Amino acid sequence: MRYIKIHKEGRLIIGSLVLILLLLNLFIYTRVESWAFIANIVISAFLLFFFAYFFRNPPRKVKIDDPSLVVAPADGTIVVVEPVDELEYFGEKRIQVSIFMSVFNVHANWYPVRGKVLKSVHHSGRHMAAFLPKSSTENERSTVVIETPSKTQILVRQIAGALARRIVTYAHAGKECHLNEHLGFIKFGSRVDLYFPMDTEIFVQVGDSTTGNETIIARLNED
Repeated sequence: MRYIKIHKEGRLIIGSLVLILLLLNLFIYTRVESWAFIANIVISAFLLFFFAYFFRNPPRKVKIDDPSLVVAPADGTIVVVEPVDELEYFGEKRIQVSIFMSVFNVHANWYPVRGKVLKSVHHSGRHMAAFLPKSSTENERSTVVIETPSKTQILVRQIAGALARRIVTYAHAGKECHLNEHLGFIKFGSRVDLYFPMDTEIFVQVGDSTTGNETIIARLNED
C-alpha cells in the first residue's frame, strides 16, 4: 500500500497542526451549530492535506556511472541560464542555472554531484519573490561549495522566497556528499541557484521543468 512519506522538517509542524485542529474542532463541536462544525472539519481536512502535500518526501534514487553529470538539486522550473559574475566565492564569471520552486513543488534539496563540501554558510536577508534576479544576493540564502573528485568546484545556493522563512542546510565544511542524499530543505516557495565553470555543458534551458535527484542538467568538463 502506497502512502505519503513526510519529510522530517515537516513532522513537528504537522503534528502541532493536528493538535491545534483537534482542540479547535472539539471546541466548535460543543459550542456552535452543527453546520459550523462540518464546515470546520472540511477546512481542517484541507489544511492537513496541503501541509502533508507540501512536506512530502518522495523516495528517489538515481544511478549514474558518469561522475561528470550534474543532477538537478530541486523540483521546479528553470528561470535562468546565463553567464554571470559570481562574486561571493569564486570572484569570476560562471554559468548560473536557477531553478524556481513554486509552493506546489517538492521542497527537499539534493546534492547535485558527489564530492566534498568546502564551504557552507547561511546569510540573513530579505524575502523578495524568489524569481527576481536580486533575490540571489539580497534574500535569505545558504551557500554551499562542493568539490568533485576531479577537483571541479560548483556552488549551490538555496534562496528563500517571499513566503519562505527558513532555509535548512545539512551541508557543512569537510562533509563527504553523495547523490541521493538531501542537501537541505526550503520552506514555502523558494529557489536554488547553481554556478558552474564556463566550460560546462548545459542540458537545460529557460522554461524547462526539473525533477530533483532525477533530471540531468549539465556535464562538467573534468578532463
